[in-house]
Amino acid sequence: MLLGLALKALLIACVPLLLVYLARGSDRYRKLAWVTAFLTFDLIVFGGFTRLTDSGLGCPDWPGCYGEANPFLAHADISAAQAALPTGPVTVAKAWIEMIHRYLAMGVGVLIIALLAVGWRMWRRTREQRYAPAVPALLLVWVCVQGAFGAWTVTLKLQPVIVTIHLLLGMGLLAMLVWHAMRQTPQPLVAADASMLRLPAAIALAVVFLQIALGGWVSTNYAALACGGFPLCKGELMPPMDFAHGFTLWRELGMTGGGDYLPFDALVAVHWVHRAFAFVVVAVVASVAWRASKVAGAERLGKALLLLIFVQFFTGIATVGLDWPLTIAVLHNAGAALSVALLTMLNCRLAVRSTGSGEPLPATLHPA
Repeated sequence: MLLGLALKALLIACVPLLLVYLARGSDRYRKLAWVTAFLTFDLIVFGGFTRLTDSGLGCPDWPGCYGEANPFLAHADISAAQAALPTGPVTVAKAWIEMIHRYLAMGVGVLIIALLAVGWRMWRRTREQRYAPAVPALLLVWVCVQGAFGAWTVTLKLQPVIVTIHLLLGMGLLAMLVWHAMRQTPQPLVAADASMLRLPAAIALAVVFLQIALGGWVSTNYAALACGGFPLCKGELMPPMDFAHGFTLWRELGMTGGGDYLPFDALVAVHWVHRAFAFVVVAVVASVAWRASKVAGAERLGKALLLLIFVQFFTGIATVGLDWPLTIAVLHNAGAALSVALLTMLNCRLAVRSTGSGEPLPATLHPA
């Protein structure tokens, strides 16, 4: 089974590796860094799809499916589970969704190993700081920890705190990969007045991560429709809410910390906090994006981020208003990942030493 899984991971990784090898230009390491970041973004989006289709237990063991490397070989076991409980967590479709998610995750792991191997070789040859193996080594450790939480997600039966940490680790991995890829890419030096934007941009990224944690808590507790209507929740500004049970972290899915069934008012509290904090996120990120759009060297990132944050806000409203349609919910997850990527790019751009004038220099230097 492990050999079969390893071969599938190599097969998935071979496609982007081949594209990088055949790409024009000499800086293939830079292309590999961006391809790895892009595949990680895809992995996060597909992970959201896996969660939203309730496929997290499509294969109730780990790392294979009923001890096999793919659902084809486990078809008899999957079919028996589906026949016993047709609307349960194990069906043929859900098994494939879950295993494709695992294959993509393993493919990202292979690409990170390639980043480490190539970076180490280039660093020994050139001693250029951008090839230093410390960051790829950290990425490899990070993705292994991420894989462990993926395993615990299954073995602990979708325990909300484990699934939420799994999501946050995925977003953290994306941010680190984007930052690493930006370090490989020639950057224009931003104008001198951008130094005033560095702290707000870092705060904006932290705020987005906090909102993603709250959104993950909503999703993992199946509280997306706990607050009907918008902007009011169930027709009230402050409906009855149970914060104590809603935000007890260590508990089983659908249960309180004491082992009783989770009251509905706890789900309302979970949803309401995520919804209320969204206004804070929009205000903070929109302010940073607007200011960045006026800074030479960061204007395109600022404009893209400004557009994205409002699209993200409205997909969140549509998720509630249209009773959680799958496509919009997946887009909302993708928007969160893209927000992390763009804010990471903006923070990296702002970390470049300013020119001391109002104009950016040509894109010839790498950010420190």
